[in-house]
Parts: sequence; structure tokens; C-alpha cells
Amino acid sequence: MVCCVQALLLLGVQLALSDRALAVPSIPNRFFYHNFLNGKGNKEIHFNGVKLHVDSAQSSVFSVRGGNATLPCRFWYEPELSSPREVRVKWSWFPVAGEHETDVLVAIGSRSRSFGDFRGRVQLRQDFPGDAALVMTELQLNDSGRYICEVVDGLEDKSTSVELELRGVVFPYQHPRGRYHLSFLGAQQACEEQDSTLATFAQLFQSWKEGLNWCNAGWLADGTVQYPITRPRMPCGGHDLGPGVRSYGRRQLHLHRYDVFCFSSSLRGKVYYLQPSQKMNLTEAQQACEENGAEIAKVGQLFAAWKFSGLDHCDAGWLADGSVRYPITRPRRNCGPSEPGVRSFGFPPPQHKHGVYCYKTDD
Repeated sequence: MVCCVQALLLLGVQLALSDRALAVPSIPNRFFYHNFLNGKGNKEIHFNGVKLHVDSAQSSVFSVRGGNATLPCRFWYEPELSSPREVRVKWSWFPVAGEHETDVLVAIGSRSRSFGDFRGRVQLRQDFPGDAALVMTELQLNDSGRYICEVVDGLEDKSTSVELELRGVVFPYQHPRGRYHLSFLGAQQACEEQDSTLATFAQLFQSWKEGLNWCNAGWLADGTVQYPITRPRMPCGGHDLGPGVRSYGRRQLHLHRYDVFCFSSSLRGKVYYLQPSQKMNLTEAQQACEENGAEIAKVGQLFAAWKFSGLDHCDAGWLADGSVRYPITRPRRNCGPSEPGVRSFGFPPPQHKHGVYCYKTDD
């Protein structure tokens, strides 16, 4: 008798579950979802035929180091909702040379959290309903890359992307011992020491369009080795190859040795030529800048001052890496070639006498 009662109860439960399953409405399209677990007043999700959209008004945003940038992103619903909903907005970053996603900011309503090097430098704009634009301040050289704006509302998840590009100057750099002495890691370090970062292909290509013509191959941020040629010649591929950015492809990062193309952007400071009553060796030049309330300038700082501030001085001077260079924006007699640029005397013995270029930060 007990067995029969248990069997009847089990059958009743099964029938009840079957009736409940039949009572669940059919899904007319993929935009229907129902949050059975978190039904709490207006937090419940009951969408039927409502579609979430996420878009950006611009595919690319340009700025400079130390500046600000706003990466646009907005979301909306079709058809329009009668009352606003609390969604989760996440911004993430794919570096130019990186394969891994890095968290930038996560926000739910008015609450937000930023991460890593972005902490304290990013926030959501939220100027109007659906505004998820990312406001960035104090931009750094390595902030370039692809940024993903992702909006999550329950089971709906939509995203869009924006490229952030920093304007600046690309310059070739080689080891003090001469041509082709830098591994990829050595190239990274060399650029960082000169207040710059590894150039990307896009940055090198832009510089080539602006006239950069350099025969030595150098590392780029993506691990490839390339060089820009505007005037084909021997031994730079010969006269039969047209102008362009020539590529050796991706090389072995630890084994192979080349020069490097570095990238620098605007400065929050001033580079200037300092020449006391007599010229100086490298040690004296460093001391002279310190006594002047400054520090000896780095190569990236000199290029940035030439590019952004129009620094023009025909006298050669020491730089922090032990090289001797001078910037020319107005080519003229006795100041080198006929095109603007930063001229280099290489790495002379440190006891040689020259002036010096100093760098002083803005107060």
C-alpha cells in the first residue's frame, strides 16, 4: 500500500512539472530571456523582442602623451524602454603588441572601478542615458591600442571597439657599439631608456609617408623587423624595388639582432641647448645640466622637442646615452642635409668636448 502511495505521489509531481514546462512561453526570438534566480523588483529581466545595441561614433581617437582622450561608446534598446535599466559596462584594452586583454574599468550604474596603470586615470562620462564613453587623462606612451566597450544586461552582451593612437615621432636607434646589436628585449629597454617606446607598424608607416627614409632594419612592437625607404637605392633593396616599408617578417626575439624604431610623443617640459664658456666632456655636460636645475636630455626628448616644439639649433650637444646630436627644423648651409631632422654624430669618446642638450620639466 505504501509503495502504491509513493508511486502516485511521484506521478503527481511529474505531471505538475510537465504542466509547468508547458506553461513557459515559447521563445519567439533570441532576444527573450528571463532571470528566474534574481527576480527582485525592477532587477528582474523580462525581455521579449527587445534588442540591445552598442556602438561607437568613431573607430579611432588621436591624442598625445600627457593629454586627454574620450573613447565614445553608447548603448540603446529597440524598441525603446519606458524606464532606464542598470547595466554592467566594461572597458578592456588590447595593447598594440599584446595578445592578452587587460581590464581598464568596470561600472554598474554610478559605481565603477579602474585597474592597474589605468587606476585614477579613467572614468565613464555618462552625460546622457546610454552614454558609456571612457574618459582618459594623463595619457602614457603605452596607452595606444584597441579598447573594447562591452555592455551586459542579463544575458544580453554587446560590444564595440575604438582604436587609440598617440601622435608623435618615430626615430631609428642603435646600440652604442654600432649597427645590429639589439635583441627584441634589448630594443625595448633601449627605447624606454630614451623616454620612448617601441614603434608600431602603423606609426612607422605614418612616418614613412611623412618622409622617413632609413636603410637599417629595426625591431617594431609586434616583433617584426622592418625599415622605411622613400628613395630606393643600393644597398637598400636596389633600385628595382619601389618605395615602401620593407619587412624581414617576424624574427626570433632572443636570437636575432637588429636596430630599433622608437616612438616618442609630446613633452611636459623643455629641451634646450646649454653651452657654458667652454665645451664639455660627457661628465661635465651632465653636471652642467644639474647645476642649471635640469637633467641631460634623452634622445626621445630631443626628437619630441624637434617635432612638437620646433627646436632648431645647429650646434651638436651631448645626450644622456652618450651620443651627440642636434635638431634642425630650418635646413640651411653648414647645418647638414637639406631636409629637416635630428642629425647624429654617433657615440664619440666621452672625453670629447661638445655642448649639451638639457631637459627641464614644467613646474
